[in-house]
Amino acid sequence: MQQVTAVNRVRYPKMSMSEGLQSSLFFESPEEIFARVFRELKPRTPVPDLRVDFCQFANADSFIRLNDGRLHVRMSDLLSGAPAPVLEALAHILLGKLYRRPIARQYNHRYRLYLNRKDVRRQAQIVRQARGRKFISGPQGEHYNLDQIFERLNAAHFDGLLGRPELGWSRRRARHMLGHFDPAHNAIILSRILDQKTVPEIAVEYVMFHEMLHLRHPVEHNGARRCVHTKEFRADEKQFPRLKEAKEYLKRL
Repeated sequence: MQQVTAVNRVRYPKMSMSEGLQSSLFFESPEEIFARVFRELKPRTPVPDLRVDFCQFANADSFIRLNDGRLHVRMSDLLSGAPAPVLEALAHILLGKLYRRPIARQYNHRYRLYLNRKDVRRQAQIVRQARGRKFISGPQGEHYNLDQIFERLNAAHFDGLLGRPELGWSRRRARHMLGHFDPAHNAIILSRILDQKTVPEIAVEYVMFHEMLHLRHPVEHNGARRCVHTKEFRADEKQFPRLKEAKEYLKRL
């Protein structure tokens, strides 16, 4: 276990104190950044042994764990080339959650802003495709065939122009997520709870239609904001016949 070293403060002539401190940030190791943030959050507590590892996760995930007085940070190697201020923001987020301290809005904003950069999003998608595992059962269920539903909706609402992604049913009968579109694997997955003879076809069609709209209207990114359901998405969704009836049934599912 690596013992955290003191933060080296780099000073330049004709620089104010705040400028000098900001400059030192760029010469800190990840361990030193986390140690400094720890001191800010818990100034009366000695910095524990601290280790930071970059791991080959399938997503931009990060974890922190306190065990036997040692802090272990594990973050995606997607962040290994991130600017120091981004790692500083992540340190505030992880340590703030661990010690239940309020997290300044600026750190969440800075971190989201970096993850929403076009080059970072592209690299994250490549990593998900290469490392991520996606269970795709195939379109045929016990009661419904997703290929048939997709082609019927494609002809009726999209002029048959949507390319068909991989289609399948989820492993579990999930109620909290009835469907999702995974752009990294180009797949639409519907919850197996919909594959029952007691579920009306209009409900299954609506969930499929909703996920198909994600093919037409990709997620929009604007700075730190990520908009999944745009105005155009919502407007097209209202064109689904018997929309209210389908939604009312799904609420009771």
